[in-house]
Amino acid sequence: MEKLDIPRLELESFAKVNYKVPFLSVQHYPFNASYFTIENRDSYPVADYISPNRRQFYKIFHMTSGTGILTVGLHRYLMCAGDIAFLHPDEIMSWQTTSENTGGHFCLIHPKYFENDADHVLQLLRNYPYFKPAKAVVQLSDEQSGVVNQHFESMLKEERAGSEDKKQALLLHLQMILLEARRAGKNLADVEVPESYGYIHGFLSLLESVFQVGGPENTVKLKTAAEFAAQLHVHPNYLNALVKEHTGKTVREHIQERLIYEAKSLLVQTNWDINHISYGLGFSGQAAFTSFFKKKEHVSPSSFRKSALSQIGI
Repeated sequence: MEKLDIPRLELESFAKVNYKVPFLSVQHYPFNASYFTIENRDSYPVADYISPNRRQFYKIFHMTSGTGILTVGLHRYLMCAGDIAFLHPDEIMSWQTTSENTGGHFCLIHPKYFENDADHVLQLLRNYPYFKPAKAVVQLSDEQSGVVNQHFESMLKEERAGSEDKKQALLLHLQMILLEARRAGKNLADVEVPESYGYIHGFLSLLESVFQVGGPENTVKLKTAAEFAAQLHVHPNYLNALVKEHTGKTVREHIQERLIYEAKSLLVQTNWDINHISYGLGFSGQAAFTSFFKKKEHVSPSSFRKSALSQIGI
């Protein structure tokens, strides 16, 4: 992660800081979400939120009405009708609505959606120039926005209809959306993020970097609030107060929430036994992990795994 050039602030500096970041609820993307999702904002309104973890999904969303502030990494965009955004799986992002309502569509695409028969489309996404924080938002003309909106509407109908060849149709419309945006080629200029957002982004990015569990033999080494604060060159109480004010949760609560999210992901997405997951997440043993999990979720890890797998038909 790029190191933030932020001076160390002591406790007496609290009163001098003017926070400009609105309250953002923290939303983790569902660990068992479908590999392809498309929704209309009329039936799926957007809320102010920050996505702290790498989502695994490519996300594209197009606005047909309303305004809002999108932050991708440390790039901030003031979006309005006609704009389209491209979010890479590796980027922390946040959204703040600045109008009464917003209209349009969004889609989420997991890389595994392209397996076996659409690797060329996955390569197109990987090489697409706008899945970068500094170029994440494109301004479309009214005509281009209308064309893109029609492709989203067609994708929505195809997804709901469930035809045998719907995946082929969805991929064709997706490629046309990418083409229209590339033809427009007019990136929306970003604006400077508030300094306080830099701290929040820095903490969440560092927290995410801890959870790189590549196998049962890798152990998560959890850091304390003081260690995170030291890496960001701020006082621990300052970081905790800032994170609490703008997300509603303390640094410790975020650490525990991220730990639970990772545990659920490993229980559902891998075949590792509970003991391996326990050690992989940094617990002294299975008993300690089970006790922590039951306290937070009111169910044992094995029961959670059984229930979750049955719901997705495995």
